Amino acid sequence: MQDETNNTTDTTDDLAALETEIRDAIASGENIQDAVHHITLKAMDANKLDLESIRRIITAVMQGVHDGAQQQLQHTTDQTQSAKKQITDAIAGLDSALAGFAEASKLALQEATGNAKRFSEKELSRAQKDLESLESLFVDTVQDTAAAAKGTISEILHDLSNHARNNGTAVGRQLKETLSTFTQQVTSVGHAQLDAGNHLAHATTNFIRKIASGVLDGVKDHKNNDLK
Repeated sequence: MQDETNNTTDTTDDLAALETEIRDAIASGENIQDAVHHITLKAMDANKLDLESIRRIITAVMQGVHDGAQQQLQHTTDQTQSAKKQITDAIAGLDSALAGFAEASKLALQEATGNAKRFSEKELSRAQKDLESLESLFVDTVQDTAAAAKGTISEILHDLSNHARNNGTAVGRQLKETLSTFTQQVTSVGHAQLDAGNHLAHATTNFIRKIASGVLDGVKDHKNNDLK
């Protein structure tokens, strides 16, 4: 019970720190898209990455975006245009980070296949189900933040969430590739002997670290202006 309490406290502290980092990045007004991209990927550096963990990260990022934009609005003459650019850049950074997570999952599968290793069917099925919900979770959280916000920030976030629903997202495009790889892997598992010590979450985290550090450049192609 004590360990559970400590883990909950650590998670709460981590999310609070994430909100603060995002808020400060927005308030600084410099390289917002890159900053949010890297801060979000860094927050995913954990051995347990499930949909609930990702949901908490997205929610914390969006709270930081809201608070940072609100803070910046108080010090800007051209409020609407400045806020729109900051928030749009931040959402694009979050989108590309989630695309990075999806790509890391695909790369983890490909590496395992290349090394003649397999993840368990149970783990693959769970991860696949989580990934299938990732884009909607992202867009829904932007929409929820818009609904809870007021004034200019609310209007901007509503516009961005509607644009994402109508035109797609970077994470959505990456998920098409990733889920195709998952389907192939799940099919190939069958009743084959599985490597019980080979864990997808851990392997995915290793690739997230490489993407965040810039060792892997491919995912940067997803950093675009689709939401602008």
